[in-house]
Amino acid sequence: MPPAEERPDDRISSLDLIRGVAVLGILAVNIAAFAGPSTAALTPQVPVVPTPLDEAAFAGMFVLFEGKMRALFTLLFGASLVLFIDRAEAKGRDGEILQMRRLGWLLLFGLAHFFLFWWGDILFLYALSGIAVMFLREIPRVPLVTGALIAFLGWHLAGTLEDLPAVHAEEQARLGLASAVQAKAHAAYLAEFHARTARELAEYALGFGDQILAKLRDRPFWSLETAWPSLGETIPLMLIGTVLLQSGFFSGIWPRRWLWAVAGLGLAIGLAMTLPILAWLWERHFPPRAMTSAILYWTAVPHLAMALAYAALLVLAAPRLARTWFGRKLAAAGRMAFTNYLASTVLMTAIFYGWGLGLIGTVGHAGQFAFVLLGWALMLGWSESWLARFRQGPLEWLWRSLTERGFLPIRRISAT
Repeated sequence: MPPAEERPDDRISSLDLIRGVAVLGILAVNIAAFAGPSTAALTPQVPVVPTPLDEAAFAGMFVLFEGKMRALFTLLFGASLVLFIDRAEAKGRDGEILQMRRLGWLLLFGLAHFFLFWWGDILFLYALSGIAVMFLREIPRVPLVTGALIAFLGWHLAGTLEDLPAVHAEEQARLGLASAVQAKAHAAYLAEFHARTARELAEYALGFGDQILAKLRDRPFWSLETAWPSLGETIPLMLIGTVLLQSGFFSGIWPRRWLWAVAGLGLAIGLAMTLPILAWLWERHFPPRAMTSAILYWTAVPHLAMALAYAALLVLAAPRLARTWFGRKLAAAGRMAFTNYLASTVLMTAIFYGWGLGLIGTVGHAGQFAFVLLGWALMLGWSESWLARFRQGPLEWLWRSLTERGFLPIRRISAT
């Protein structure tokens, strides 16, 4: 039997607010990768020579959004995974079977997202990681969160150590002190980096069908290949999210002084670690090899610390914020995060790719913020209006209907 419509009091308001912040913040991070090739997400040095304002915009994004929004979204995904199962089982249904079916459909959504629109899909990774979390979530809380943190730190430390020789070679080459071996290795890296930039710019200037064919021909297993480097971050963060939900963090059960402590310590630790890294990178104009390692590995701890701080602040603000005009808009955007995430891809690729306006590679990082504001305005503007008439976002409804193996009612029943 299909589930009844979810009542407003069934929802945890802070989850919707946090999800709304995360989906808006994800666009601020992803905009560089929409406006340019994938290499433009690593450094403002490509595809055009940046202005000082472009570097400043990139630096601001690096401090406030990069990695933090991804961590926030991942924590929420883990929490929502458990919440879905608990609510299904409270209605006498098999929550685990439903969730596995749900993750299977998400995996297919992720593949479609990549092949039809954008190389930077995260849904496939979330589906794979979610399946792993399903097998680990029954471990008691203390060993679970301890193991998750050890795996998280160990993965990123190993990646940092593995990257050190290449980052050192890049720095030695900058100083003119590279050995012959280092110079050769770094020159080969730069040649491939710029070739990749040119190759992607050419591909993303193609028409819609030609881009799909290029992906099918050149990188049919891209989703699986790119998921691997992120599993050591994504699975532990999802597990931490499950523990936070079960402990009452999101529902406001934690004492307010604990939440303030998480917020204060998280911001202090995050900024104290991020700002020196930023200063070192900015002084060198964001070199690509070091930036790759910094984004993937060096900043893992500050990303998690600041994501927890953001979450704690929103939980503290939720009782009042949820009743305000802006809070309602933000929560509605969060309730439709799946639709808004994919709609952002469609909008931004239509603006930048060859099958749309063809602005790929022409807008610097400072100018990209105008498109972020456009995306934010649309997400905040339409989500509440849609939910006033319909029970879920259109893609949330489709996902739920596929999971339930039948089309569920989507229109709200009029009070009259």
